Amino acid sequence: MNSEGGILNNRRETVLILDFGSQYTQLIARRCREEGVYSRVESWDWPLADIKKLDPVGIILSGGPNSVYEEGAPVRWDDLVGLGVPVLGICYGLQVMMLREGGVIEAAHSREYGRAKVTIQAESRLFHGVDAEQPVWMSHGDHTTRLADGWKQLAISDSGIIAAVEDARRNFYGVQFHPEVTHTPAGDKILRNFLYDICCAKGGWSMRSYSDEAIEQIALSLGDNGVICALSGGVDSSVAATLVHKVAGDRLRCVFVNNGVLRKNEASEVESIFRPRFKDSLITIDASDDFFADLAGISDPEQKRKKIGGRFITVFEAEAKRFKDAKFLVQGTIYPDVIESSSSKGPAKIIKSHHNVGGLPEKLGLKLIEPLRDLFKDEVRQLGRELGLPESMLMRHPFPGPGLAVRIIGEVTRDAVKILQEADAIFIEELREAGWYPHVSQAFAVLLPVKSVGVMGDNRTYEQVIALRSVDTRDFMTADFSPLPHDLLAKVSSRIANTVRGVNRVVYDVTSKPPATVEWE
Repeated sequence: MNSEGGILNNRRETVLILDFGSQYTQLIARRCREEGVYSRVESWDWPLADIKKLDPVGIILSGGPNSVYEEGAPVRWDDLVGLGVPVLGICYGLQVMMLREGGVIEAAHSREYGRAKVTIQAESRLFHGVDAEQPVWMSHGDHTTRLADGWKQLAISDSGIIAAVEDARRNFYGVQFHPEVTHTPAGDKILRNFLYDICCAKGGWSMRSYSDEAIEQIALSLGDNGVICALSGGVDSSVAATLVHKVAGDRLRCVFVNNGVLRKNEASEVESIFRPRFKDSLITIDASDDFFADLAGISDPEQKRKKIGGRFITVFEAEAKRFKDAKFLVQGTIYPDVIESSSSKGPAKIIKSHHNVGGLPEKLGLKLIEPLRDLFKDEVRQLGRELGLPESMLMRHPFPGPGLAVRIIGEVTRDAVKILQEADAIFIEELREAGWYPHVSQAFAVLLPVKSVGVMGDNRTYEQVIALRSVDTRDFMTADFSPLPHDLLAKVSSRIANTVRGVNRVVYDVTSKPPATVEWE
């Protein structure tokens, strides 16, 4: 296992993705894996000697936030040309290829961002079986205005931008749009054409093989040492704990910390689910008083995350001292946590810090194992099925590491937590009752820092507002709000306003990601 928790195997057929800093880079990797081809992400400047040693069947150049004309912008192409390997450039990756080949890239006067339509103008293996007109997702400023010699234009956007090119003789291809995101419906087909028709991949990679290799690599990393797992009861930490338990057995201590900002009845549910599975290896700690003391007077979401992360570290440090053989800490960090906190390989822009990946101090004294770090949520669920975990656990909606602290906009108090716990429980209960819960990706309530005038009986009220949020997504990198029925929302709103003391208004969030994030903070 490498330092970032990825499972590496140079013996297998691999597509190499060179990361120029796109927020979507790992989506490319995920799509390749979905198609049965193992993929590996490395920085755009990964040494040529290592590329040759890996011997990839194909290379994909990711998008990125830079202009190719910026001073210090990441540009790499010349040393890749002689490898004789098919290459696909995406967005910025296309611009890098075209610039170095002698084409012309026009610096942006304005960005083309969001949904667009492209028209395929010429036959190509890249677009085999794809309809001539396609909706796609654009996210770029610069664009190609003149092709290099030997290249052919394959598609044009509805705004007149060159949308796809090829040098079929050398198996070089480029698209200005993002085939890896769900907003490009034919993106999977385009990537499949590249992998199988152009790279001649054989496929066959699966989550079963990931599980086998993860167990093997965890065993090599742990040796005979003890290990502590940060168990929250959510999907990610549950799968991570089960995976490590297969290796460590009773050398694993699963530590559940009640931080006071959990869902309603969370602590008792975790105890009932995991005590039979892990027995004496499950350790529960109620540190809610300490967390509330740390959060007192703090409204900034980044400070909340840092305070919660710091307290978690303190708790684990204290717990580790009880177990002299503990040398490792397991966390259920998954890739959306990482990509929104910092770039995994390239110069991506930071969106928010995450308590699992946001600056663990050297003083922790435990080496970190994050076996799910390269996986997306649905891949984690697939892995959980391979490990025999029940569907009721695996299909539970995601819950943020900082808990309700980042669903309470403003200061976190015990009263605010109680209000939100009750409102959130009603929302989830009604979703389950109506049969919607398994059909939406993530649903929750948010407590807003505003009050509104209302009427209850004959009395004027001036109380707080609850926002409901429900999204549909495949990978949590992009998401659409769930089209919940109006009668369901009305029922939820009525129950919350009538039974949750301190709330007199309920609203529904109809913002997609982007431009918003799934969570409010």
